[in-house]
Amino acid sequence: METPTAKRNSLKEYYGKILNGTKDLKTSACCAADRTQSSRIRQALNLVDDEILSRFYGCGSPLPPVLDGSVLLDLGCGTGRDAYVAAQLAGPEGLVIGVDMTDEQLAVAQRHVDSQMRRFGYTRPNVEFRQGYIEDLKAAGIEDGSVDVVISNCVINLSPDKEAVFSEIFRVLKPGGELYFSDVFAGRRVPEYLKKDPVLHGECLAGALYTEDFRRVLRAVGCLDARVVSRQPITLQHGEIAEKIGMIDFYSLTMRAFKLNSLEDICEDYGQSAIYLGTIPEHPHAFDLDDHHRFLTGKTMLVCGNTASMLSDTRYAGHFKVLGDRSTHYGPFVCAPAVEKPDSENVGSGGSCC
Repeated sequence: METPTAKRNSLKEYYGKILNGTKDLKTSACCAADRTQSSRIRQALNLVDDEILSRFYGCGSPLPPVLDGSVLLDLGCGTGRDAYVAAQLAGPEGLVIGVDMTDEQLAVAQRHVDSQMRRFGYTRPNVEFRQGYIEDLKAAGIEDGSVDVVISNCVINLSPDKEAVFSEIFRVLKPGGELYFSDVFAGRRVPEYLKKDPVLHGECLAGALYTEDFRRVLRAVGCLDARVVSRQPITLQHGEIAEKIGMIDFYSLTMRAFKLNSLEDICEDYGQSAIYLGTIPEHPHAFDLDDHHRFLTGKTMLVCGNTASMLSDTRYAGHFKVLGDRSTHYGPFVCAPAVEKPDSENVGSGGSCC
């Protein structure tokens, strides 16, 4: 069996020496087109230097709203594209820390710090880059409970020890902090023999987590409720790769999870409801917590206990009015994903779903 060190060295070789830019990838898994970018993110990308953009590898847009003044950690930051966008969203009083194991990628990110700060109009850097492994963030100097938001873009699939990664994430998050990441997931477990293929691994396929194993890993580190924000199937257009691993369905998912002790392993009904105040920038009319929670501005929506906690015990608290508490339990919270309902039903529904 290939050791974790050997896997890391293989990935360093692939991303540091073999790939010189996005064009060198053999599949779209590590650069799947993203359709969820807000106008603010698109504007921020316009201020990111071309060299950074040309060596970007990612499969989504793992940048949630309400980041002003936040401390963010970008796992597997690469050349720093998402870190530099996040630096603009966090503002001059925020801080973005990028961690990556590949020297060549970090060198690109670090040499642009001064020029990017000038373009952003900041008098001092609010971004820093550190060499390290996402399985051991303590070695990179990330302290317990020091981070508001952890982001990552198509990197966790590359790790040989995903439970260690998620354990570290929830160690460094503050209470109420958020993990918001995009990655490649699989509809079934990838066979062991394919995990040894360096190209399949470097293309973000061989290490993709089976969705149910992802749920189990999160449960093992104490997170009982993770939400899908967006989902996009990945098409394997490279003939040789499709022949090897095309029996597996792959997806680019953007996920969010919160560090909250109040979460339960199923949705429970406490008779609670929530009203979105319409105050999150770029979301004046509605806010999507996930792929089946659309909160219409001013409309009272029934919510389960987990959702109520996500809205009231995190940085989103000031944007919602949550009614009720957990003093009375009414059984499981029954709902169906909004994506399964006709649009007309979504608009007129009286409750939210989880």
